[in-house]
Amino acid sequence: MDNSLQTTRFKTSESIKKARIRNENMRKSSLNVEGKTFTWSNRLERVQVIRNGIPYGILEVISKKINSPVKKVLNIVGIPQTTYNKKKVDQSLLDSRDSELVLRIFELIDFGVDVFDQKDKKFQRWIDKPNLSLGGVPPFQFLDTISGINEVKFCLNRIEYGNFA
Repeated sequence: MDNSLQTTRFKTSESIKKARIRNENMRKSSLNVEGKTFTWSNRLERVQVIRNGIPYGILEVISKKINSPVKKVLNIVGIPQTTYNKKKVDQSLLDSRDSELVLRIFELIDFGVDVFDQKDKKFQRWIDKPNLSLGGVPPFQFLDTISGINEVKFCLNRIEYGNFA
């Protein structure tokens, strides 16, 4: 009988230990808005944060992170300035659709800053410049849909791995 075809017994305890180590080393995302902290480390936790809603103040946080006026971020998300002003004063929460879009934009910005070695200014310039791999359109203009955000993330992945986008 050929020994190469023999299987080894599955070691449950070792598998559990490895999973715990992976979970401890997972990147946790954290967001501080209007004195509230939102954290998640996996997609299911992100879904819960989205369902609970995120304060309108996140739009200002995103605006500062990409060095753009709040009005530009409002246009991407599709929220009128007057609605934003009222909801922010009332400390209202974004609905789940807008929360998901804004949370994905926030994650994309964090990822982009990581790709550019924590150099915010470089990322801010990149996101506003026309990009050949996006048909000559600046990445910022793709942030209004989840599919667009994914395309921008693909561009950032290519940059991270040396295939410039």
